[in-house]
Parts: sequence; C-alpha cells; structure tokens
Amino acid sequence: MKRRKFIVLIGGAAAAWPLAARAQQKLVRIGVLASYHWPPLRKFVQKLKELGYVEGGTVRFEYRFAEGDDDRYSILAAELVALPVDLILTSGTPAALAAKTATSTIPIVMGSIGDAVNTGIVSSLARPGGNITGFSALNLELEGKRLELLKLLIPQLSRVGMLGNAANPLLDVSLKSLRSAADALGVSLDIFEIRRTDEIDGALLKLVQARPEAVVVAADTLLLNSRREIVEALAKGNLPAIYPFREYAAVGGLLVHGANLSVLFERAAAYVDRILKGAKPGDLPVQQATEFEIIINLKAASALGLKIPPTLLSRADEVIE
Repeated sequence: MKRRKFIVLIGGAAAAWPLAARAQQKLVRIGVLASYHWPPLRKFVQKLKELGYVEGGTVRFEYRFAEGDDDRYSILAAELVALPVDLILTSGTPAALAAKTATSTIPIVMGSIGDAVNTGIVSSLARPGGNITGFSALNLELEGKRLELLKLLIPQLSRVGMLGNAANPLLDVSLKSLRSAADALGVSLDIFEIRRTDEIDGALLKLVQARPEAVVVAADTLLLNSRREIVEALAKGNLPAIYPFREYAAVGGLLVHGANLSVLFERAAAYVDRILKGAKPGDLPVQQATEFEIIINLKAASALGLKIPPTLLSRADEVIE
C-alpha cells in the first residue's frame, strides 16, 4: 500500500513538474524603446530583478535606441513588434507615439511621458483603454514652477528664452502652461525651436545672440541626448538655465527641476509585472508623478557669477558642490 502511494505521488509529481518547470523557464521578451540607455532604465531593470525577472534567465531585453533621431522611432518600434516582444517599455513622448502606432495588441508601458492625454496617446488617465498605460512626469504646474525658480534666482528677471523640440507634441502642451506663468510673473518668453539634432547648434547660437536673462530647456529626449553640448553652449554664453532632468546637472547644468524619473521607472516595473501576470494595460490608470526634485549646481552658479538665495538653497533636494 505504501509502495502504491509512493508510486502515485511520484507519478503525480512527474506530471506536474514539466508544467511548473515550463512556467518558471518561460523567457519573457521586453522591448525597450528610448533615446539612449539612461539611468532610469537601469532602475527599471533592477526593480524587475527584485520582482524575480533575471536578465538572461527569465527575461530578455530587446533595446532599441533612437540616439537623438526621433524619426527612427517608428522603424525601431516596428522591429520590436516583428520579433515579437511580449511587452514594450517606452521613454518619452515620441517613443510612446511610435509604439502606439506600431501595435494595438502588444502591451505598452510608458516609463515616463510628459502628458499622455493632451498629446493624444490616451483619452483618459483613469481609464486609458487599449494596450497602453504608464506614468506621466508632468503636472499642470511644473512649467510654471520652473519659471518661478528662475525668478527666485534672478529677481529682476523679465525676459526668458526657451529651447524646445517642435517635433515633440509635448512642446505645445508645455508652452500653454509656461506662457500662462510668464504672464503672471510679468516675463516675456521667446521660443527657439529645433526639429532634429543637427539644428541644435544653430538654435543655441541664435539663443545666445538674443541675450535673454535666463533660459528654460524643454523636457525632451532628443535634447537630453545633446545635454553636454547644450549646457556648455549656455554656460559659454553666460546664460543661467533651468533643465528638466538631473542628467543635465551631472554635466554642469545650473538648475534642475523635474519629476524623479528613477521612481517612475521603478513603478513602471511593477506595472510590467502585473501585466505579465494577466492584468490588462487599459485597466491600469496612467499615474502622474508625485515626487519632484530640485538640484542646484553651485560650481555652475559660481562660474556664472550668481549667488544662490538661501530661500532657494533650502528647497533643494540635492546641491552639487
């Protein structure tokens, strides 16, 4: 009897084991569509590892980087769909738009996007529907707050230049908020637009020649890819500037105010986990950033001959000596 029970148990385990093994060994392919491999993506991979997705074991990442050429996103998105991947993670508005155009069936998670509704990616934050969800780095007050920080730094501020990518639909959304804030603060706003990487030098030259009292650099991954060039040109032109991503401060940028994108991409990893376990992207609300950071580069301030007011220093989350 005992022998018979033992055989039954072994037989049952043998039948169940292949199923469990196949479930554990299933290789998930995640497509990553971004401008380049920046730090928030590494946070995403690290968080997925904590959730049990080991690169080369249970997950394989298919990276596709536009490297500052937004026109490539549609081609790269089509490549990921053709593989196919099980899910696509995007970074930035152009990448999300390209992924949405490329597929209506493969789940898409936006690790970070400026404004998902006003750029036409989803119709509602609460119920995005379809195959796309994710996280927004922008709130309605963010652009205005960047301008307020510049005004705090330069009390006599009356004229600001903005460097933006006109090919990114987010620019129009940002400008509406920024112009409203500029009017309230009594500041005039001049826009210097680019559409491709090879136009940045010319726009920077015009910006420096125009001599505004300060500069706002728009949130855009194409511009981010040329951050060192932008920071150096504005510093050489003796123009104080505020930037949207902490990567600008790392290459000498004066002032940064924006969402903590590493936190957003970690939260995106949790969404990916839920979707791979059966959740529908369209049922998961697009969440807005709740954690923002101010970074001040004192070395850059000194080079510009600026003294950071104590009121601004006290608000900083990070000060670079």
